[in-house]
Amino acid sequence: MKRKILNDLLTWKQSKANIPLMLVGARQVGKTYILDEFCKAHFKFYHYFNLEKDHEVKQIFDSTLDPIKIIDAISVLRNIDIEPTDTVVFFDEIQASERAITSLKYFNEANLGYRIVCAGSLLGVALNRFETSYPVGKVRKQTLHPMDFEEFLWACGQQPLLEKIHSCFRSDAPMMDVLHQKALSYYRDYLYVGGMPASVLEYVGGDCRLAKYDSLIKRNIMEAYLYDMSKYTTNAEHLKISKLYQSIPKQLNREHTKFVYKLVDEKAHKRSYETSIDWLVHSGMIYYCKLAEIPKLPLNVYEREGMFKIYLNDVGLLCELAEIRPKDLYSDELNLYKGMLCENFIAQVLAVNGHSLHYWKAKQDAEIDFIVNLDGHVIPVEVKAATNTKSKSLKVYTEKYQPMYAIRVSAKNFGMHNNIKSVPLYAAYLIRSAT
Repeated sequence: MKRKILNDLLTWKQSKANIPLMLVGARQVGKTYILDEFCKAHFKFYHYFNLEKDHEVKQIFDSTLDPIKIIDAISVLRNIDIEPTDTVVFFDEIQASERAITSLKYFNEANLGYRIVCAGSLLGVALNRFETSYPVGKVRKQTLHPMDFEEFLWACGQQPLLEKIHSCFRSDAPMMDVLHQKALSYYRDYLYVGGMPASVLEYVGGDCRLAKYDSLIKRNIMEAYLYDMSKYTTNAEHLKISKLYQSIPKQLNREHTKFVYKLVDEKAHKRSYETSIDWLVHSGMIYYCKLAEIPKLPLNVYEREGMFKIYLNDVGLLCELAEIRPKDLYSDELNLYKGMLCENFIAQVLAVNGHSLHYWKAKQDAEIDFIVNLDGHVIPVEVKAATNTKSKSLKVYTEKYQPMYAIRVSAKNFGMHNNIKSVPLYAAYLIRSAT
């Protein structure tokens, strides 16, 4: 399936720098698949090694960090010739060897002609807990997220619909209602299917109809997540991480979604769960959204300690965790749940586009779901699940801070009114710049 990150991989290959490429991201987002396809398509010679399964190759890194000796030993061990020209070596599950990660620095400095790529489940966690010398500045680190809504429509073969969405977003011109409803229908399906490649393949294989979709694929992914929590943590840590993760629907199913420790456990507090949140963030399983008390750049300077929200990395998994079924998304009930899914969806969209997540809240009862830096301007982004877009909060914010413009994401069509850009939910992935 087509992924946007391919452009970044091609840029890396075309550069003359010998810097190794590291792909991080949560389990099941397609890291191994996209790198494998890329290496096969764009290099004459390609060698793949899984350090979690191939213990003999892993032992080579335990013996030396010298790139020449590493490649020579692998060549002898596997009885293969590793040519220095137009060759890529892929070390998968590299988090299994801290020494292998450290060796990337020496591969960069040696400039032997080989191109090195690497990836791994929970690689972000491993890097956060790195005990030796991490190769800062010696590795090009890229993050792969679940498929966003644009990639989802690519997989569904909806290129003409995407072109219409792009055109209307640029011009702020309403889309023909029948096309608007079609795009909203795909959006609702995406809320349930999510962006995990295996889940999207299941949906596409069923003619893009939820009636043919088997949600077992999402349950299997969540079981793999829970397994990782137990495999890579102590029993006590696993219990806390699991409870925190499974509390997310309760955290988001409220009018104000600030994270509350008591929803995880009656005796929970910041000190006991801080490392659990960090583990989930660095695993790529959740996104962290912090309160910025003053909407000025840089936003991280104005963050308020202890005030934050958390969102799942994939809205489809949130549906599964909350036990929401397809019919619920098309009914008039569960409005609060729809708001929860919608807000998580936008958080996911913004994170995929490289935005650090922040929200704003006044002392009185006014709150803006997200504020983002678009081309040097702080832009408020208000999120509504339906077509009812009345909002006291956005009025309070705009009167106080007078932003360049505001964005309202909802089920309404495209448009621009009173300096508020109306963006349909299905077009939120286009919120990338101020133009």
